[in-house]
Amino acid sequence: MDAPRVVDLRSDTVTQPTPEMRQAMKDAVVGDDVFKEDHTVNELETVVAELFGKEAALLVPTGTMGNLASVMTHCTKKGQEILVGDSSHIFRKEHESVTKIAGMQTWAVPTEADGSLLIEDLLSRVRQSDLQQRPSPSLLCLENTHNVCGGTVLPIEYLNKASQFSKHSKIPIHMDGARIMNAATYLDQPVAEIVKGCDSVMMCLTKGLACPGGSVVAGPKEYVQGVSRARKILGGAMVQVGILAAAGLVALETMVPRLREDHENTQRLARGVCLEQNPFISINFNTVQTNVAIIDFTDDLSPVTFCERPQNGEPRENLKTPIEAIVVKMLPYGPSKARAVLHKDISTEDVDAAVTKIRYVISELCRHVPAY
Repeated sequence: MDAPRVVDLRSDTVTQPTPEMRQAMKDAVVGDDVFKEDHTVNELETVVAELFGKEAALLVPTGTMGNLASVMTHCTKKGQEILVGDSSHIFRKEHESVTKIAGMQTWAVPTEADGSLLIEDLLSRVRQSDLQQRPSPSLLCLENTHNVCGGTVLPIEYLNKASQFSKHSKIPIHMDGARIMNAATYLDQPVAEIVKGCDSVMMCLTKGLACPGGSVVAGPKEYVQGVSRARKILGGAMVQVGILAAAGLVALETMVPRLREDHENTQRLARGVCLEQNPFISINFNTVQTNVAIIDFTDDLSPVTFCERPQNGEPRENLKTPIEAIVVKMLPYGPSKARAVLHKDISTEDVDAAVTKIRYVISELCRHVPAY
């Protein structure tokens, strides 16, 4: 019995480590990282620091911990305020840890379609703090690439303006760069050029790079020492963790060069799915820049129903049509959107199969819409 073909587009964290990663993990020279005696971790941190153009770097278990430890290091007094985008991952998914654990306040700034925060809005927040006797912003958090906006990349010109704002206002910048290597690939720029105006940056090894775990925070040496203390407070210090670091080293050598394939497959998926004659769904192609595609729905179609239907697959002997042998997994993203994320385990053939199934599901769902 042939199983259905499964195309998993829920996230780029569903990937399997490559054989080269598994071998490197098996052969890794490890030690107690708390004592800085894990040579593989030390090597990874050195490589990432050089890659980002920073003095030092630190391996942490997750991106969430990396962002939280970064906030705790930048903001050392309870009640300090951080500027975040209102659709940023830190505000939408990590807000509770920032407020409950770090004791910080967040001031949400409207997020533009490309993931940027208008400099005028940031300046306005600083002026309001001066006038209203509220806490002065102590940190600006940016996100690159921007998840909710569809994997959009912050332009270098904007990052330069944000850096000028940072220097003028004396407010440091932390970059949530979970998928920063996708941004570097899209811009065809060294990642150090992208983050040169940022005081700190966090990168996930699990998103797009196929590692089984781990994230890295980079910044000035003294700052990274503070992040290490925050990591310890949060229970994130690890011992023989060179096993994860070994996968990270392989990922930086072998996964980053192939990220462009994911971007091309995302374009292929978006072009194939977007039915111009269909009034109920749309894709903003201006935001399809990296490995994320956002599908927008009108009120006539539910993204929850849309995401559930392609997940139904039948064994081949029970099929009425070949399309039913294809299973496509996606996530509803809010009340009117669905998200697809491409990664190294999705081939061009998988994309074409997904397009076939998605178009079929859309046509089936639209048949039940009175206005169609």
